[in-house]
Amino acid sequence: MEDDVMNRVTAAVQSGQAGDRTTAREDLEAIWAEVEQRGGDAFHRCVIAHFLADLQDDDRDELMWDERALAAVAGVTDERAQEYHESLQVRGFMPSLYLSLADDHRRLGDAERAHEYLSKARTVSDALGDDAYGELVRSGLGKISRALTDGSTGRLPSH
Repeated sequence: MEDDVMNRVTAAVQSGQAGDRTTAREDLEAIWAEVEQRGGDAFHRCVIAHFLADLQDDDRDELMWDERALAAVAGVTDERAQEYHESLQVRGFMPSLYLSLADDHRRLGDAERAHEYLSKARTVSDALGDDAYGELVRSGLGKISRALTDGSTGRLPSH
């Protein structure tokens, strides 16, 4: 199914990955506002918030967007996700969503909450495929775990 919102989200994310974080953030915020105005499709809200979190310069803002992504995913069904791509399952979103929250809390100095979310991410990591995305998230689990062990609150390379 053609999904104009997701096409625009993809374009914004690619812009951010190419180095234009400000434009990407502004574009995603505009898409978020449109989606919210139309009633807030949970799938769109989850994806937009998840990507918007990574474009924040302030750790507390990043946490806010990651919390929005986690809240939105509660309203997403596999059937809705599969309208976008037939391979998607909501359970497959969870490791990355939890991992992002673990990293947010770690950087904000809340090791206890970081460990809680890291544990949740590990619990559902079996939902990850044996592909580049799965490897990226599994690698992130290791990096955040090591950073917590080291007491680091600095930014890590993207997971």
